[in-house]
Amino acid sequence: MKGKDLLSIADLTSEDVYWLISETVDLKQDKRWSSLLDRKTLALVFEKPSLRTRVSFEAAMNQMGGRCIYLSPDEVGLGKREPVADIAKILSRFVSAIAARTFSHKTLETMAASSDIPVINALSDAEHPCQALTDLVTIYEKKGTLAGLNLAYLGDGNNVAASLMLAATLVGMNFCIAGPKNHAMSDYIMALAQDFAVGSGAKIIVTEQPEKALTGADVVYTDVWTSMGQEAEREQRRLDFSDYQLNAERLKSARTDAIVMHPLPAHLGEEVTEDVLYGSQSVIFDQAENRLHLAKTLLGAMLGGLDIPLSAYR
Repeated sequence: MKGKDLLSIADLTSEDVYWLISETVDLKQDKRWSSLLDRKTLALVFEKPSLRTRVSFEAAMNQMGGRCIYLSPDEVGLGKREPVADIAKILSRFVSAIAARTFSHKTLETMAASSDIPVINALSDAEHPCQALTDLVTIYEKKGTLAGLNLAYLGDGNNVAASLMLAATLVGMNFCIAGPKNHAMSDYIMALAQDFAVGSGAKIIVTEQPEKALTGADVVYTDVWTSMGQEAEREQRRLDFSDYQLNAERLKSARTDAIVMHPLPAHLGEEVTEDVLYGSQSVIFDQAENRLHLAKTLLGAMLGGLDIPLSAYR
């Protein structure tokens, strides 16, 4: 993975994903910091605010001997103060990699095409690959396996759902998404996921019935109904998704040992109730913590040549 971009889960093979998961689990057990990324600098180019994404990348670079430079929307002005391609070319002369959090996925694609250094998708309107990889790490920790598990997703076919569907089907995890037809997954993501499912043996189910999705689920996942940039649609979206709330009664349809996941931040009383989000089946804070450990593995692989057992660095 050294020197490569990560714009989509589709940039990875199933072997890449399994390797990232196993290395992340191993690395998490090692509490010591390393110098693997000494003299490396990561530019965080963010058009959207962030807590977990920004802090996980900054802490990961710190703990591996590297440095971060955070560039806010006003400081960069992607496509406004300067063309995206020019910004990418300039940053290629200054830093080792770019993690970009953008409104448009096309911005990321332009940046990657114009850059001589790795570009990481830290969230776009199309995908959120780092979140999905973190989710698989968390599921593996809790369940001890991935292939053959049933993952139920309630809600919008958004960027998180897209990357999660691709990641799940790549490793043989069955994926069922329940939501209204007018907020379905894009045809492009569906086609990719179906190709992955053919290779891995995973099953994909799309339904408008939440209980159908939840029946027999090992993992229950939900996300906000209104993402950043969609604030004007919030009231309509609350109406559209009103039948898809994850609550205690609905959770009973899943397996008794099912885990509950949410990428956060959550809108309590909308997509999920407080008792479920903070209940005994919830793993949301382990999920959030794993953003750090996944970032360390990913950056180590892309910038430090982390392609041999971690014991070599201990």
